[in-house]
Amino acid sequence: MIGAPDWGRDGRDWPNRSASRFVLAGGLRWHVQVMGPGLAARRPVILLLHGMGASTHSWRDLAPILAERFTVVAPDLPGHGFTGHPAPTLMTSDGMARSVAAMLKVLGVQPAMVVGHSAGAAVAARLMLLHLIAPVPLVSLNGALSPMPQHQGALYSVMARLLSNSPATAWIFALQARQEKTVDRLLAATGSRIDADGRKFYARLMGRPGHVGGALRMMARWNLDDLDLTRLDAPVTLIVGDKDGMVPPEDATRVAARLPDGRVVLLPGLGHLAHEEEPGLVARLIEEAAIMDQPERGQPMTLADCA
Repeated sequence: MIGAPDWGRDGRDWPNRSASRFVLAGGLRWHVQVMGPGLAARRPVILLLHGMGASTHSWRDLAPILAERFTVVAPDLPGHGFTGHPAPTLMTSDGMARSVAAMLKVLGVQPAMVVGHSAGAAVAARLMLLHLIAPVPLVSLNGALSPMPQHQGALYSVMARLLSNSPATAWIFALQARQEKTVDRLLAATGSRIDADGRKFYARLMGRPGHVGGALRMMARWNLDDLDLTRLDAPVTLIVGDKDGMVPPEDATRVAARLPDGRVVLLPGLGHLAHEEEPGLVARLIEEAAIMDQPERGQPMTLADCA
């Protein structure tokens, strides 16, 4: 796509670049990072799915920590980062899940755990609800798992669709994003404070119309009304930054109440990008979720409970 991030230019100093590879699957050219002992090793595989508008760079510090104990597989989702753009009709959570499943099949991977950030958590849930992967522990990092209120959702969808249908919109946004104040304002809205490297890579992606257009197309077709979490036959840990400015933190408790096996871990002082603010802490919580018995359904936990 014209204006998409270019690996030779934009990926020259990409975080964990040595772990990157490109594979063809489901009609797309995927950018995937594989870290740890490799896919041939007998270590459990953790699949990391980033959120809307992000990419593999958001795992830059968390993935290497997890790779000490697991094999980590982290793709750029369709239309994001250095992965190709599918047909617009596949930019739904259902379509994303099917595309990810095709990529996993080419890699020959069966995840033992899935970690999804924001919208990536919904894609992870779809993977299991559609029986595209076996039910495995799911860790939702500030997950966007609830439908919007009806009046907000309808307006949001219509506006996003109108924006995504205009190629000029992505170019205008990308030009604005090349101004520091625009990127700083967008990152401040997450409630997180991230390091200079994180800001640099977000700014780089936001300055590419192809990446912006992919996020807009995903936004335009995002619908979770039929995401029936009561059928999710897997333990779910909902890690929530209490300063999240994108997904209301209180949503996690309501989501946990709908899950057959769910718990909430509250992270005081952290925002929507908590895994970028405190990767060591989040890695520890993920490792614990991989092995611990789940507490009583829907009961919130604090950091003290995990000590």
